[in-house]
Amino acid sequence: MKEFGYERAADVSGALALLDADPDARFLGGGTNLVDLMKTGVERPARLVDVRELPLDRIESTEDGGLRIGATVTNSDLAAHPDVRRRYPALTQAVLAGASGQLRNMATVGGNLLQRTRCGYFADVSKPCNKRVPGSGCPAIEGEHHNHAILGASDHCVATHPSDLGVALAAFDAVVSYETTDGPGELPLTDLYLPVGDTPHLETALPPGALITGVTLPPAPAGAVSRYRKVRERASYAFAIGSIAAALDVRDGVVHEVRLAFGAVASRPWRARAAEAALTGGPVDAAAFAAAADAELAAARPLPHNGYKVTLMRNLVVAVLSELAEEAAR
Repeated sequence: MKEFGYERAADVSGALALLDADPDARFLGGGTNLVDLMKTGVERPARLVDVRELPLDRIESTEDGGLRIGATVTNSDLAAHPDVRRRYPALTQAVLAGASGQLRNMATVGGNLLQRTRCGYFADVSKPCNKRVPGSGCPAIEGEHHNHAILGASDHCVATHPSDLGVALAAFDAVVSYETTDGPGELPLTDLYLPVGDTPHLETALPPGALITGVTLPPAPAGAVSRYRKVRERASYAFAIGSIAAALDVRDGVVHEVRLAFGAVASRPWRARAAEAALTGGPVDAAAFAAAADAELAAARPLPHNGYKVTLMRNLVVAVLSELAEEAAR
Protein backbone atom coordinates (compact mmCIF):
# COMPACT_ATOMS: atom_id res chain seq x y z
CA MET A 1 0.00 0.00 0.00
CA LYS A 2 1.24 3.47 -0.84
CA GLU A 3 2.13 5.63 2.15
CA PHE A 4 -0.44 8.34 2.85
CA GLY A 5 -1.11 11.21 5.22
CA TYR A 6 -4.06 11.37 7.59
CA GLU A 7 -6.05 14.33 8.93
CA ARG A 8 -9.18 14.31 11.08
CA ALA A 9 -11.56 17.12 10.16
CA ALA A 10 -13.24 19.07 12.96
CA ASP A 11 -15.97 20.67 10.86
CA VAL A 12 -17.29 20.70 7.30
CA SER A 13 -15.42 23.83 6.25
CA GLY A 14 -12.20 22.39 7.64
CA ALA A 15 -12.72 19.14 5.75
CA LEU A 16 -13.29 21.01 2.50
CA ALA A 17 -10.21 23.14 3.05
CA LEU A 18 -8.03 20.09 3.68
CA LEU A 19 -9.20 18.45 0.47
CA ASP A 20 -8.88 21.67 -1.50
CA ALA A 21 -5.26 21.98 -0.38
CA ASP A 22 -4.35 18.54 -1.70
CA PRO A 23 -5.81 17.37 -5.04
CA ASP A 24 -4.72 13.81 -4.27
CA ALA A 25 -6.59 13.65 -0.95
CA ARG A 26 -9.81 11.70 -0.37
CA PHE A 27 -12.55 11.88 2.23
CA LEU A 28 -12.70 8.89 4.57
CA GLY A 29 -15.95 7.78 6.18
CA GLY A 30 -16.20 4.23 7.46
CA GLY A 31 -13.51 3.09 5.03
CA THR A 32 -15.30 -0.15 4.17
CA ASN A 33 -14.75 0.37 0.44
CA LEU A 34 -11.99 2.94 0.11
CA VAL A 35 -9.50 1.13 2.34
CA ASP A 36 -10.04 -2.13 0.47
CA LEU A 37 -9.32 -0.36 -2.82
CA MET A 38 -6.21 1.21 -1.32
CA LYS A 39 -4.94 -2.25 -0.38
CA THR A 40 -5.27 -3.47 -3.97
CA GLY A 41 -3.77 -0.32 -5.47
CA VAL A 42 -6.95 0.82 -7.24
CA GLU A 43 -7.11 3.91 -5.02
CA ARG A 44 -3.83 5.67 -4.18
CA PRO A 45 -4.65 8.86 -2.25
CA ALA A 46 -1.83 10.95 -0.88
CA ARG A 47 -3.92 11.92 2.14
CA LEU A 48 -7.10 10.80 3.87
CA VAL A 49 -9.38 13.42 5.40
CA ASP A 50 -11.40 11.64 8.08
CA VAL A 51 -14.96 13.03 8.18
CA ARG A 52 -16.43 10.36 10.46
CA GLU A 53 -16.69 12.67 13.48
CA LEU A 54 -18.29 15.61 11.70
CA PRO A 55 -21.69 16.62 13.17
CA LEU A 56 -23.59 14.87 10.37
CA ASP A 57 -24.79 11.83 12.30
CA ARG A 58 -28.42 12.69 12.97
CA ILE A 59 -31.74 11.54 11.50
CA GLU A 60 -34.39 14.25 11.79
CA SER A 61 -37.94 14.79 10.57
CA THR A 62 -38.44 17.63 8.10
CA GLU A 63 -41.27 20.15 8.32
CA ASP A 64 -43.18 18.51 5.47
CA GLY A 65 -43.06 15.04 7.04
CA GLY A 66 -39.97 13.66 5.35
CA LEU A 67 -36.63 12.69 6.87
CA ARG A 68 -33.16 14.18 6.69
CA ILE A 69 -30.37 11.65 7.15
CA GLY A 70 -26.88 12.90 7.92
CA ALA A 71 -24.03 11.62 5.76
CA THR A 72 -22.12 10.06 8.67
CA VAL A 73 -25.10 8.12 10.02
CA THR A 74 -24.02 4.49 10.05
CA ASN A 75 -25.94 1.92 8.06
CA SER A 76 -26.80 0.11 11.30
CA ASP A 77 -28.25 3.24 12.91
CA LEU A 78 -30.20 4.03 9.75
CA ALA A 79 -31.77 0.58 9.59
CA ALA A 80 -32.72 0.64 13.27
CA HIS A 81 -34.22 4.12 13.39
CA PRO A 82 -37.92 3.90 14.29
CA ASP A 83 -39.04 6.54 11.77
CA VAL A 84 -37.21 4.76 8.96
CA ARG A 85 -38.66 1.39 9.93
CA ARG A 86 -42.19 2.77 10.20
CA ARG A 87 -42.33 5.16 7.24
CA TYR A 88 -39.81 3.70 4.79
CA PRO A 89 -39.61 -0.05 5.52
CA ALA A 90 -38.01 -0.81 2.15
CA LEU A 91 -35.07 1.37 3.21
CA THR A 92 -34.51 -0.61 6.40
CA GLN A 93 -34.77 -3.87 4.46
CA ALA A 94 -32.27 -2.66 1.87
CA VAL A 95 -29.69 -1.70 4.48
CA LEU A 96 -30.06 -4.99 6.36
CA ALA A 97 -29.62 -6.89 3.09
CA GLY A 98 -26.20 -5.34 2.56
CA ALA A 99 -22.90 -6.60 3.99
CA SER A 100 -22.41 -7.95 7.51
CA GLY A 101 -23.39 -6.43 10.83
CA GLN A 102 -19.79 -5.44 11.50
CA LEU A 103 -19.53 -3.58 8.20
CA ARG A 104 -22.90 -1.89 8.69
CA ASN A 105 -21.65 -0.62 12.04
CA MET A 106 -18.80 1.18 10.26
CA ALA A 107 -20.21 2.09 6.84
CA THR A 108 -21.77 5.55 6.46
CA VAL A 109 -24.68 6.72 4.34
CA GLY A 110 -22.54 9.13 2.32
CA GLY A 111 -19.84 6.57 1.74
CA ASN A 112 -22.34 3.91 0.73
CA LEU A 113 -23.61 6.05 -2.11
CA LEU A 114 -20.07 6.66 -3.37
CA GLN A 115 -18.82 3.09 -3.18
CA ARG A 116 -17.34 1.84 -6.41
CA THR A 117 -18.16 -1.15 -8.56
CA ARG A 118 -17.19 -4.66 -7.52
CA CYS A 119 -16.32 -5.67 -11.10
CA GLY A 120 -13.35 -8.03 -10.89
CA TYR A 121 -11.53 -6.32 -13.75
CA PHE A 122 -11.84 -2.95 -12.04
CA ALA A 123 -10.44 -4.38 -8.80
CA ASP A 124 -7.45 -6.04 -10.51
CA VAL A 125 -4.83 -3.44 -11.46
CA SER A 126 -3.13 -5.95 -13.73
CA LYS A 127 -6.17 -5.87 -16.06
CA PRO A 128 -7.38 -3.08 -18.35
CA CYS A 129 -10.47 -1.17 -17.23
CA ASN A 130 -11.94 2.01 -18.72
CA LYS A 131 -13.34 3.01 -15.34
CA ARG A 132 -9.90 2.81 -13.74
CA VAL A 133 -7.71 3.71 -16.74
CA PRO A 134 -9.72 5.57 -19.39
CA GLY A 135 -9.20 4.21 -22.88
CA SER A 136 -7.69 0.89 -21.78
CA GLY A 137 -10.75 -1.22 -22.66
CA CYS A 138 -13.49 -3.24 -20.98
CA PRO A 139 -12.49 -6.91 -20.82
CA ALA A 140 -15.76 -7.81 -19.08
CA ILE A 141 -17.65 -7.51 -22.36
CA GLU A 142 -15.85 -10.54 -23.79
CA GLY A 143 -14.90 -12.05 -20.42
CA GLU A 144 -16.61 -12.71 -17.09
CA HIS A 145 -19.82 -10.69 -17.02
CA HIS A 146 -22.57 -12.87 -15.56
CA ASN A 147 -23.30 -10.24 -12.89
CA HIS A 148 -22.87 -7.17 -15.07
CA ALA A 149 -25.27 -4.58 -16.45
CA ILE A 150 -28.23 -5.17 -18.74
CA LEU A 151 -29.53 -1.58 -18.67
CA GLY A 152 -27.79 1.69 -19.44
CA ALA A 153 -24.39 0.15 -20.23
CA SER A 154 -22.17 1.03 -23.18
CA ASP A 155 -19.36 -0.43 -25.26
CA HIS A 156 -16.97 1.20 -22.78
CA CYS A 157 -18.24 -0.26 -19.50
CA VAL A 158 -20.78 -2.85 -18.31
CA ALA A 159 -20.09 -2.67 -14.56
CA THR A 160 -22.90 -2.36 -12.01
CA HIS A 161 -23.30 -0.19 -8.94
CA PRO A 162 -23.25 -2.31 -5.77
CA SER A 163 -25.36 -0.24 -3.34
CA ASP A 164 -28.53 -1.71 -1.82
CA LEU A 165 -29.23 1.51 0.07
CA GLY A 166 -29.06 3.56 -3.13
CA VAL A 167 -31.77 1.48 -4.78
CA ALA A 168 -34.27 2.16 -2.00
CA LEU A 169 -33.33 5.85 -1.85
CA ALA A 170 -33.90 6.10 -5.62
CA ALA A 171 -37.38 4.63 -5.24
CA PHE A 172 -38.25 7.17 -2.54
CA ASP A 173 -37.06 10.21 -4.58
CA ALA A 174 -34.22 11.03 -2.20
CA VAL A 175 -32.23 14.23 -2.65
CA VAL A 176 -28.50 14.37 -1.89
CA SER A 177 -27.07 17.48 -0.21
CA TYR A 178 -23.42 18.43 -0.49
CA GLU A 179 -21.01 21.23 0.38
CA THR A 180 -18.15 22.67 -1.64
CA THR A 181 -15.79 25.58 -1.04
CA ASP A 182 -18.19 27.58 -3.25
CA GLY A 183 -21.21 26.74 -1.11
CA PRO A 184 -23.94 24.11 -0.77
CA GLY A 185 -25.83 22.23 -3.45
CA GLU A 186 -28.38 19.49 -4.00
CA LEU A 187 -28.92 16.69 -6.51
CA PRO A 188 -31.79 14.22 -6.85
CA LEU A 189 -30.24 10.86 -6.15
CA THR A 190 -31.30 9.64 -9.60
CA ASP A 191 -29.17 12.46 -11.08
CA LEU A 192 -26.18 11.85 -8.80
CA TYR A 193 -24.77 9.12 -11.04
CA LEU A 194 -23.69 9.97 -14.57
CA PRO A 195 -24.62 7.82 -17.58
CA VAL A 196 -21.76 5.51 -18.61
CA GLY A 197 -21.40 6.67 -22.22
CA ASP A 198 -17.78 6.81 -23.29
CA THR A 199 -16.55 8.24 -19.96
CA PRO A 200 -17.20 5.53 -17.33
CA HIS A 201 -14.43 6.96 -15.16
CA LEU A 202 -16.67 9.99 -14.51
CA GLU A 203 -19.08 8.43 -12.05
CA THR A 204 -21.03 11.20 -10.33
CA ALA A 205 -22.30 14.71 -11.00
CA LEU A 206 -20.80 16.03 -7.75
CA PRO A 207 -18.54 19.06 -8.24
CA PRO A 208 -14.83 18.46 -7.62
CA GLY A 209 -14.03 18.41 -3.92
CA ALA A 210 -17.66 18.11 -2.85
CA LEU A 211 -18.55 16.50 0.47
CA ILE A 212 -21.91 14.78 0.79
CA THR A 213 -23.54 16.12 3.96
CA GLY A 214 -26.89 14.36 3.95
CA VAL A 215 -29.81 12.78 2.16
CA THR A 216 -33.38 14.06 2.38
CA LEU A 217 -36.40 11.83 1.88
CA PRO A 218 -39.69 13.48 0.95
CA PRO A 219 -42.80 12.24 2.75
CA ALA A 220 -43.52 8.62 1.95
CA PRO A 221 -46.42 8.15 -0.49
CA ALA A 222 -49.68 8.33 1.49
CA GLY A 223 -51.18 4.89 1.90
CA ALA A 224 -48.28 3.13 0.20
CA VAL A 225 -46.65 -0.07 1.38
CA SER A 226 -43.05 -0.75 0.45
CA ARG A 227 -40.55 -3.58 0.22
CA TYR A 228 -36.97 -4.34 -0.82
CA ARG A 229 -36.10 -7.73 -2.25
CA LYS A 230 -32.57 -8.85 -3.05
CA VAL A 231 -31.47 -11.92 -4.98
CA ARG A 232 -27.89 -13.09 -4.45
CA GLU A 233 -25.79 -16.16 -5.09
CA ARG A 234 -25.58 -17.14 -1.43
CA ALA A 235 -27.86 -16.55 1.52
CA SER A 236 -25.92 -13.73 3.16
CA TYR A 237 -23.06 -11.23 2.82
CA ALA A 238 -23.12 -11.13 -0.97
CA PHE A 239 -23.76 -8.44 -3.54
CA ALA A 240 -27.01 -8.65 -5.47
CA ILE A 241 -27.42 -10.25 -8.85
CA GLY A 242 -30.74 -8.42 -8.98
CA SER A 243 -32.81 -6.38 -6.54
CA ILE A 244 -35.90 -4.22 -6.42
CA ALA A 245 -37.26 -1.50 -4.17
CA ALA A 246 -40.99 -0.95 -4.57
CA ALA A 247 -43.72 1.17 -3.01
CA LEU A 248 -47.36 0.66 -4.00
CA ASP A 249 -50.47 2.72 -3.22
CA VAL A 250 -53.71 1.00 -4.27
CA ARG A 251 -57.08 2.74 -4.14
CA ASP A 252 -60.38 1.13 -5.17
CA GLY A 253 -58.54 -1.70 -6.88
CA VAL A 254 -56.45 0.63 -9.06
CA VAL A 255 -52.77 1.59 -8.83
CA HIS A 256 -52.84 5.16 -7.55
CA GLU A 257 -49.06 5.52 -7.21
CA VAL A 258 -46.11 3.21 -7.61
CA ARG A 259 -42.35 3.56 -7.14
CA LEU A 260 -39.89 1.07 -8.59
CA ALA A 261 -36.11 0.98 -8.62
CA PHE A 262 -33.82 -1.85 -9.72
CA GLY A 263 -30.38 -2.77 -8.38
CA ALA A 264 -27.44 -4.76 -9.80
CA VAL A 265 -28.58 -4.23 -13.39
CA ALA A 266 -26.94 -0.89 -14.27
CA SER A 267 -24.07 1.43 -13.39
CA ARG A 268 -26.42 3.25 -11.01
CA PRO A 269 -29.60 2.51 -9.06
CA TRP A 270 -32.13 2.23 -11.90
CA ARG A 271 -35.44 4.05 -11.47
CA ALA A 272 -37.97 2.09 -13.51
CA ARG A 273 -39.93 5.01 -14.97
CA ALA A 274 -41.41 3.09 -17.91
CA ALA A 275 -42.80 0.41 -15.59
CA GLU A 276 -44.24 3.04 -13.25
CA ALA A 277 -45.98 4.79 -16.14
CA ALA A 278 -47.42 1.50 -17.40
CA LEU A 279 -48.82 0.64 -13.96
CA THR A 280 -50.25 3.98 -12.80
CA GLY A 281 -54.03 4.05 -13.13
CA GLY A 282 -54.20 0.41 -14.11
CA PRO A 283 -55.36 -2.84 -12.52
CA VAL A 284 -53.67 -4.59 -9.65
CA ASP A 285 -52.90 -8.05 -10.98
CA ALA A 286 -49.98 -10.21 -12.06
CA ALA A 287 -50.62 -9.67 -15.77
CA ALA A 288 -50.37 -5.89 -15.37
CA PHE A 289 -47.25 -6.23 -13.26
CA ALA A 290 -45.61 -8.47 -15.88
CA ALA A 291 -46.52 -6.10 -18.71
CA ALA A 292 -45.02 -3.19 -16.79
CA ALA A 293 -41.81 -5.13 -16.20
CA ASP A 294 -41.64 -5.94 -19.92
CA ALA A 295 -42.06 -2.25 -20.75
CA GLU A 296 -39.05 -1.39 -18.59
CA LEU A 297 -36.90 -4.31 -19.68
CA ALA A 298 -37.52 -3.70 -23.39
CA ALA A 299 -34.44 -1.45 -23.18
CA ALA A 300 -32.26 -4.25 -21.75
CA ARG A 301 -29.18 -5.18 -23.75
CA PRO A 302 -27.82 -8.30 -22.05
CA LEU A 303 -24.48 -9.85 -22.84
CA PRO A 304 -24.12 -13.57 -23.69
CA HIS A 305 -23.90 -14.70 -20.06
CA ASN A 306 -26.17 -12.32 -18.14
CA GLY A 307 -29.44 -12.57 -20.05
CA TYR A 308 -30.91 -14.42 -17.09
CA LYS A 309 -31.20 -11.05 -15.36
CA VAL A 310 -34.03 -10.02 -17.70
CA THR A 311 -36.15 -12.97 -16.53
CA LEU A 312 -35.01 -12.50 -12.95
CA MET A 313 -36.06 -8.85 -12.83
CA ARG A 314 -39.38 -9.58 -14.52
CA ASN A 315 -40.13 -12.22 -11.90
CA LEU A 316 -39.04 -9.90 -9.09
CA VAL A 317 -41.38 -7.15 -10.26
CA VAL A 318 -44.35 -9.53 -10.41
CA ALA A 319 -43.57 -11.21 -7.07
CA VAL A 320 -42.88 -8.08 -5.03
CA LEU A 321 -45.78 -6.05 -6.42
CA SER A 322 -48.14 -9.00 -5.90
CA GLU A 323 -47.03 -9.21 -2.27
CA LEU A 324 -47.51 -5.48 -1.78
CA ALA A 325 -50.95 -5.62 -3.39
CA GLU A 326 -51.97 -8.32 -0.91
CA GLU A 327 -50.59 -6.28 1.97
CA ALA A 328 -52.42 -3.15 0.78
CA ALA A 329 -55.70 -5.07 0.64
CA ARG A 330 -55.57 -6.16 4.30
